[in-house]
Amino acid sequence: MTIPRGTAQSPKYQRLAADLRRRIAEGEFTAQAALPVESELERQYGVARNTVRLAVDVLVNEGRLVRLQGKGTYLREHPVLDHRAYGPTPPSAPLPPGPLPPAPREPQTGPRDCLAAPTTVYLGEAAEAGRELTTDFEMMIVRARVDIAERLGLRPGEAIVVRRQLRMLDREPYSIEESHYRAGLAAGTPLMEPDQIDGGDEAVLAALGRTEVGAVDHLVARMPGPEEAQWFQGGPGVPLMVQTRVTFDRRGPVRVIETRYSADRSRLVYGVGDLAARAQLPAPAAPVDPARADAP
Repeated sequence: MTIPRGTAQSPKYQRLAADLRRRIAEGEFTAQAALPVESELERQYGVARNTVRLAVDVLVNEGRLVRLQGKGTYLREHPVLDHRAYGPTPPSAPLPPGPLPPAPREPQTGPRDCLAAPTTVYLGEAAEAGRELTTDFEMMIVRARVDIAERLGLRPGEAIVVRRQLRMLDREPYSIEESHYRAGLAAGTPLMEPDQIDGGDEAVLAALGRTEVGAVDHLVARMPGPEEAQWFQGGPGVPLMVQTRVTFDRRGPVRVIETRYSADRSRLVYGVGDLAARAQLPAPAAPVDPARADAP
């Protein structure tokens, strides 16, 4: 077996890593069996042991492989959950416990979308995948970052209320969601309470006459900071997907929702256009593990 030549500037270990990615993507290795040991890869490719070690290090850092002491090197597989970031709420999604939010004042002409009931959507997706969703909740009063202040129409450094949800799927970190509110909107309401709200924040907003009717999303990928890396427990080379959603009612911006996902265990699904003919958004027959997909 030979290493693809690649570009003239590519070191040999990077070309070896690229070929191992290819073999992973083609299903040659499985999560149930260890990869060939270093001496076997050395023999297969006709390279030095250190070249093999460096190539495997690259894939470990990317979150594709994991070394288990005394057992070998294995594919690192995370169950990937499709999250309907925007589109019709699946009819089968179970409702959360507690009273339902009041009906929106604006008439609804079609199925509710994911903007209207995010808690319902997460619960439905977890149940659909046969997984258990748990959430730890925090409420904080902080100074607004420049980008958050700009989106809420505030001055940087003004006090805002942040309601944070740390979501776990089967006890594995899944997402960090933070809803940012103007202090004046949250004051004197359950949004100031350090607990989750029956019916979700949406129920409080509806009672205040601030039912969200639209949103703008900004999606970026970046590397996690030290605290994020510690919480998500991802590989050192696994980025975060960061979804920043600014929601609006008829009067202007209502809140900024920033949600961070580990890119190796989450996939955001968007519905675009008229989806009335579909019971739910299309999804692959089986989730694809990003760690097994070749990098572009």
